[in-house]
Amino acid sequence: MKHLLAIDGLSRDEIEAILDRAESFAEVGRRDIKKVPTLRGRTVVTLFYESSTRTSSSFELAAKRLSADLVSVKAAGSSVDKGESLKDTVATLSAYDPAAIVIRHPYAGAAQMVAGWTAAAVINAGDGKHEHPSQALLDVYTLRRRLGSLDGKRIWIVGDVLHSRVARSNLIAFQRMGAEVTVCGPPTLIPRGIEELGCEVSHSLERLGEADVVYALRMQQERMSESFVPSLREYAATFQIDTRRLNPRQLLMHPGPVNRGVELSGEAIDSPQSLIAEQVAAGLVVRMAILYELLAGSERPAPVSDDEPSPTPIGQPA
Repeated sequence: MKHLLAIDGLSRDEIEAILDRAESFAEVGRRDIKKVPTLRGRTVVTLFYESSTRTSSSFELAAKRLSADLVSVKAAGSSVDKGESLKDTVATLSAYDPAAIVIRHPYAGAAQMVAGWTAAAVINAGDGKHEHPSQALLDVYTLRRRLGSLDGKRIWIVGDVLHSRVARSNLIAFQRMGAEVTVCGPPTLIPRGIEELGCEVSHSLERLGEADVVYALRMQQERMSESFVPSLREYAATFQIDTRRLNPRQLLMHPGPVNRGVELSGEAIDSPQSLIAEQVAAGLVVRMAILYELLAGSERPAPVSDDEPSPTPIGQPA
């Protein structure tokens, strides 16, 4: 695996290899010394053209935990403000000989273009409305830890599916891992032809009780150039997930940031069914695993410290 540009390019075996690697890093994270020397001497660049808290901080911490040198670039305050093109910015950063470039960009296909301009491994941290593969991987990891397997599980993705790169990546990832997916929202926020990806479509929460997992999405008003719903109040009245609509056996997820009182009620966010905090924690170890798989290779065991033995490589007997 040279790059991570889209979930669509990963097989189930490749997804499981990343998740298994993340499990080994989760064990390391419980130790007093959390750093491993795997990427010592290598440089990881994070290049974010859109605001981010969870994704940028977890990729940065993941690189540091793996002992990589980190260069963190935000478009605001950089030469981008002076009119520098994406291609020229990548050329500048490539002069530092990075091992990997993690990029978030508002335009679909940006990560694919960057992969053609640099020798570094490229990780798509979100490109427009296209995909967000590392989010999908951490969500699968979170559910796998709670459920054991996604085979046969029913997952409802509820909300602004039209503008969500998370929805597309998760739809593909959940189905690849054996789940049955339904997307739900007002007709104006469901992409035409999405059924061709193998999911069901619902325009009401009437059958929400059949779901094992409810995955709520944020209303992405920053990507909306026109009115897609009459008002946020009316949207919340019809599609908000609250404790009355969520039964005790169902799990609740959200990629963040959450708009309390819109897609989720405060009580639902703080309920025992909520996995939102677990998703955030999973982001670190999954992104460590992504960097490891791209830069160190799945055939090499991940060292746990400078003077401790390494865990058994994936696919080999202990």
